[in-house]
Amino acid sequence: MQPKSIAVALALTLGLLHADLSAAAGETGAKPLLKRAAVAAGGRGAGEDVFGRHVFQVLLGEFALQRGDLKLALEAWGDLAVRTRDPLVLARATEVASFARQYDAALELAKLWLEVEPASAKARQAQSSLFVVTNRLDELAPQLATLLKQDPDSLGSNLMQLNRMLARHSDKKAVAKLVDQLAMPYDSVPEAHFAMSQAAATAGDYMRALNEAEKALQLRPDWEAAALVRAQLQARQSTATAGDSLRQFVEGHPTAGDARLALARLLISEKNYNEARLHFDRLLKEHPESPEVIYPVAMLALQQGDTTTGRQQLEKLLKSDFPDKSAIHFFLGQLDEEQEKPDAALQHYRLVGVGDQFIAARSRAAQILQRQGRLEEAREIFHEGGVGAAEKSQLLLAEAQMLREAGRVDEALHLLESGLARQPDNLDWLYEAAMLADRLGKHELLELRLKHLLGLKPEHAQALNALGYSWAERNVNLGEAAKLIAKAVKLLPEDPFIMDSMGWVLFRQGKLPEALKTLERAYAIRADPEIAAHLGEVLWHLERKAEAERLLQEAARKNPENEVLTGIIKKLLP
Repeated sequence: MQPKSIAVALALTLGLLHADLSAAAGETGAKPLLKRAAVAAGGRGAGEDVFGRHVFQVLLGEFALQRGDLKLALEAWGDLAVRTRDPLVLARATEVASFARQYDAALELAKLWLEVEPASAKARQAQSSLFVVTNRLDELAPQLATLLKQDPDSLGSNLMQLNRMLARHSDKKAVAKLVDQLAMPYDSVPEAHFAMSQAAATAGDYMRALNEAEKALQLRPDWEAAALVRAQLQARQSTATAGDSLRQFVEGHPTAGDARLALARLLISEKNYNEARLHFDRLLKEHPESPEVIYPVAMLALQQGDTTTGRQQLEKLLKSDFPDKSAIHFFLGQLDEEQEKPDAALQHYRLVGVGDQFIAARSRAAQILQRQGRLEEAREIFHEGGVGAAEKSQLLLAEAQMLREAGRVDEALHLLESGLARQPDNLDWLYEAAMLADRLGKHELLELRLKHLLGLKPEHAQALNALGYSWAERNVNLGEAAKLIAKAVKLLPEDPFIMDSMGWVLFRQGKLPEALKTLERAYAIRADPEIAAHLGEVLWHLERKAEAERLLQEAARKNPENEVLTGIIKKLLP
């Protein structure tokens, strides 16, 4: 017996096809099928089999989808939908139009679908989704309001979905207004206030967001999600208030693990490590296999000097599904290095992949090899493959710095100059090459590299300072040096080393009182031996020789190897 319903025909045909829109998107062309099918179906006259025609059109639309011919698929399904006005066909046609990003056509089909099937929640949901995609919030409001009314059993969860549905809309204030319009009729429902809180926060109205979160908690005092949102909003004004809020909630609801975890993390940010440790210890007992708990426990233990617990938890993480194993290997490498286990540290550092700790791990591994007298092997660490251009740039810089620390300054400079021959505008290489040239007394090269760098980035504070200080140190171009350093001071007004440069150029210009004031401020921020050397010399020239001698001798006791300080002492205190 032949099926008589287009719905039955559609169900049978789609059941055979198992069509998948996302898979179909990658295939092409169903026009040959259309031609062949048209020839096969032609010449039947007035007695044409309507059911067969429907099946043919369904097949045509689905095969077109499979071959990526979205235009033909939409034509086939759209025509069939308009002719048959069958809800199942209209649903499929709307889906196809949406997939083809023909949103106007999709909206027309969804409108027709609702005319045919006014009580269909699926039709209304489809139309609402299209209103979201096309940013038609005014038309969306009544549709969503109807959907909320139609499904009272799922009202709470539907209210919670509002912000997620509207997340892609750029006008966050308009979204907040819409959410208010939809949620306000449900004043006794905690999810309504939660939705309004989320929308207000996204729109930047944090006070309103906090008020709505409070209302949600008043209606549902044990709601952990609302307590977390309230604390996040409170933390914008006062972390202490947020901490008290979470502490009170956790005391009243001891099994609220997420709230306890948030409280523990907040306590760490406040450097309240002892209380944080108590919460983490409880969390660890309740969730002994949770990486989300184990990782902060490990970090906190290390912060408090409990390396035994820190190592145990880190090693446990290595056996878990924690995603960032590289970070764990890096921290274990640090532990091994501190505990004078260089070979174990080296093994961990080598297992750190490309990411946040990659360059630091490679540098530490190289330093271990360098200390073992294996400098060439250390250099190989920086030449291992499998890294991108950014990592290669950083690795070359790290290798140059290692060579510099090993006293092989000429080789370090040669390495950087070779790199600059390939990439002359690399800012990091230019700056490091200038610093190495300075150590080698190659002042023309220093100026060349720093001027090129400043041509690329005029606001590079460290380059401005370095060039100005170089001139001040050599007692040349003092007016220009003062201008460069003054610009650097504006960019980084609290940097003690730039203050030191300014003090030194003022000294060279004979402005001793101004130099003294600047250097004293720099030394108060950081008691660096080179700042001490400059400050001591200014005091000496101001005839405050006893103060200068005390300052220099004290600095020398703390920094006996500093060449600048040693040079000043030999000069002033023979």
